Amino acid sequence: MSAPTTPTPRPSVSEHEARKVAEEAREQDWHKPSFAKELFLGRFRLDLIHPHPLPADDDVRRGEAFLEALRDFCENQVDSALIEREARIPDEVIKGLKGLGALGMKIDTKYGGLGLTQVYYNKALALAGSASPAIGALLSAHQSIGVPQPLKLFGSQEQRDAFLPRCARTDISAFLLTEPDVGSDPARLATTAEPDGDDYVLDGVKLWTTNGVVADLLVVMARVPASEGHKGGITAFVVEAGSEGITVENRNAFMGLRGIENGVTRFHRVRVPAANRIGPEGAGLKIALTTLNTGRLSLPAMCAGAGKWCLKIAREWSAVREQWGRPLARHEAVGAKISFIAATTFALEAVLDLSSQMADEDRNDIRIEAALAKLYGSEMAWLMADELVQIRGGRGFETAASLAARGERPVPVEQLLRDLRINRIFEGSTEIMHLMIAREAVDAHLSVAGDLIDPETTLGDKARAGARAGGFYARWLPKLVAGPGQLPGSFAEFHPAGHADLAGHLRYVERAARKLARSTFYAMSRWQGRMETKQGFLGRVVDIGAELFAMSASCVRAEMLRTTGEHGREAYQLADTFCRQARIRVDELFSRLWTNTDGTDRQVVKKVMDGAYTWLEEGIVDPSGEGPWIADAEPGPSRAENVHRPIR
Repeated sequence: MSAPTTPTPRPSVSEHEARKVAEEAREQDWHKPSFAKELFLGRFRLDLIHPHPLPADDDVRRGEAFLEALRDFCENQVDSALIEREARIPDEVIKGLKGLGALGMKIDTKYGGLGLTQVYYNKALALAGSASPAIGALLSAHQSIGVPQPLKLFGSQEQRDAFLPRCARTDISAFLLTEPDVGSDPARLATTAEPDGDDYVLDGVKLWTTNGVVADLLVVMARVPASEGHKGGITAFVVEAGSEGITVENRNAFMGLRGIENGVTRFHRVRVPAANRIGPEGAGLKIALTTLNTGRLSLPAMCAGAGKWCLKIAREWSAVREQWGRPLARHEAVGAKISFIAATTFALEAVLDLSSQMADEDRNDIRIEAALAKLYGSEMAWLMADELVQIRGGRGFETAASLAARGERPVPVEQLLRDLRINRIFEGSTEIMHLMIAREAVDAHLSVAGDLIDPETTLGDKARAGARAGGFYARWLPKLVAGPGQLPGSFAEFHPAGHADLAGHLRYVERAARKLARSTFYAMSRWQGRMETKQGFLGRVVDIGAELFAMSASCVRAEMLRTTGEHGREAYQLADTFCRQARIRVDELFSRLWTNTDGTDRQVVKKVMDGAYTWLEEGIVDPSGEGPWIADAEPGPSRAENVHRPIR
């Protein structure tokens, strides 16, 4: 029997159906404690993160040895300016990374990998990303979301034996989910995988396939039609990138990360053995989301690295550049920017290291912590880079090549700004992260009271939900009235003699967590089933939680550095400064929960989309070319040249 040739029409789904698919894909149970989840519930569980967890000595020795080798390679073999100029990582550099074992940093040694911990994997990404963000993206896409991670979590032993040794040393992998008309709404996924005997036959088009141009192995998400003997649903497959019927139709070019091998990949009647299916049919989205729980930590790793570089350049430049008889740093307007960069870099590293070490220990559920790290890291790194451009002035806007051409140090500040911008979109945009984290933050409420606010729930189910909710809130709400944040002596160990007072900041976090929980409860009571439409409110709730998590991580890290004798006094000062800055932001976010322009904004948007303000667009010329807003992605044979170029 041969696979059908008639393409399956693109799914048309309602908003309710799309939400249902997303809800079914998320991890719905909490088997381990979560600091961030408790924080959103108004419970400041400092015991879950303090004392700061530390890596084992063997992990440190192995990790430091690799970092030393990687640093030597990056300093002597990587020409960042060449990668930027030619928009491509040289093949010899990629081969060198393979030789170092960099493709197998997270793969167990029994499969030929290095077996690094999450902590040292992230340190390596920060280091490699500082040499070239494109290299950081290549290594991250290969290991954080490519073939190794989903096989580690969900693959069969046969799949691990077959593919992990290849991924550890020779084969580059890519992750293919997005389509030209499908982004963060996977319910409309159109790529199909038709069962055919012992195979599946794939048809469809995938967009923005990072590493896809040079990949040897692909993780592909495709929809299996339900049929007799087949549950169907979105399903994950390992696919050989050189299979007949696969065409890389375009190597995409971007504002930043010019060296990444990102393309458009078409599948036309591509046969994939059923043995290459990861997990059961219909489990693809759950596999993807679970993979991202720790995979998201790769982006904040490179954001923390970017912060370190921003600080170095800001310090060196502001010491030599004079304005009105004084070094630039001595002017308060510039000094405030330097202070922000220094304090925020400390906080980003604190969030990253704490989340990574918790991932290594596997004692806590870190799905919210990892998401907060990604959200906060991408937003704050972008702000730091923007401030560095301002500190550098005109030179910050000038390219490194232009600076070198006129005899000055080629500092690629404008490139950093372009390279970092994608992190606010990659692996879940800031807006999607707000919604995803908010969903997890209110999970406890929905578990007990969800039926009360669901308009489709029967009266009997509402009655039972009311009884559950009454018991939960009778126990929970009184605990939000008072706590250790109101006791002057709480967290006294965070105010050692001769150091800045971090205890006061932790008391603030505890009080703010209870206030945040009360605000969330009030909003749910007020808006009920309409809560999910209040994206502005939910975004601010999440941003408050992110700031509180970063404050907690900074204080815990400072105390850890003090007790280990490594820059303790300086760490306390940085943590104190960061917390002071963060408290101002948190207070503003709290005020904007209820005092904002959300309602007015909705009115303006409606009129914009109705065409009421087209007169405001007059007086310009639109330089855009002709063509559809979204490219045609109908299944079928490719009519383009295959630009796939595996690196052997």
